[in-house]
Amino acid sequence: MTELSVAALQMAMVDDIDVNIATAERLVREAAAQGARIILIPELFEGPYFCKDQLPENLDRARPLANHPTIEHFAAIAKELDVVLPLSVYERAGQVLFNTVVIVDGDGTTLGYYRKSHIPDGPGYTEKYYFSPGDTGFKVWKTRHGTIGVGICWDQWFPESARSMALLGAEVLLYPTAIGSEPPNPDWDSSRHWQRVMQGHAGANLMPLVAANRIGHEIGISGDVTFYGSSFIADNTGAMVAEAGRDEEAVIVANFDVGRLRNQRAAWGLFRDRRPELYGPIVTLDGQPELPSR
Repeated sequence: MTELSVAALQMAMVDDIDVNIATAERLVREAAAQGARIILIPELFEGPYFCKDQLPENLDRARPLANHPTIEHFAAIAKELDVVLPLSVYERAGQVLFNTVVIVDGDGTTLGYYRKSHIPDGPGYTEKYYFSPGDTGFKVWKTRHGTIGVGICWDQWFPESARSMALLGAEVLLYPTAIGSEPPNPDWDSSRHWQRVMQGHAGANLMPLVAANRIGHEIGISGDVTFYGSSFIADNTGAMVAEAGRDEEAVIVANFDVGRLRNQRAAWGLFRDRRPELYGPIVTLDGQPELPSR
């Protein structure tokens, strides 16, 4: 049996990078001690979710990937513990800013990065002010402990993201996340909807899925957000096999047999029976055929 051992971390963030890095490191070590080899930390874990407000000073939080201190710190930990760490950071690339995940392998090397494709914009989640849409396309990485596909938060609501990573050869789908209450309607709780959408991706692509969310009440100028945790791991049928609570720090771990999952995907015929020639409407924004070029 080739084992795929994954973990999701759930934590609250404060406005102190060193404190957040220390918390994330402690939880990574706890997950590794439980046998996890692919460990997912929540989105933008270096600090508070600054997208609650549109403040120019928050643009200074972005840093280039080269010589990035957080990446270098966790690369050393990844090598020490032999774990794979997708790291969510705010990236500055020249004059452009991205919401980016850097993939650090179990030997401490950086395999590459993915830039968030879908950028939300609404009260409490004004990400278009801070991030340009990613230009990497969906990607997968063959790590020491499994082939992973990584989307970021809002990407998780789009079945095209999950299917693209599955077609590229992912064995597990990972989504670092920052999601909670909606400032215009604090009583609206989307947590179960959020889970069900991703459980559907797991079942539709016959592969496990890991979602790591933050917790805590973060106060903004234009509104507050209470992040509802509920991080989870789903199996290849979409069934939830591990779930964290809504407001506590947590490490959740699950193990899967990669060979058995691969055989089940092949036997089910889901990818064999695809009809991509019929899927034209999803490759245009309005679902209509592209207009002839002039």
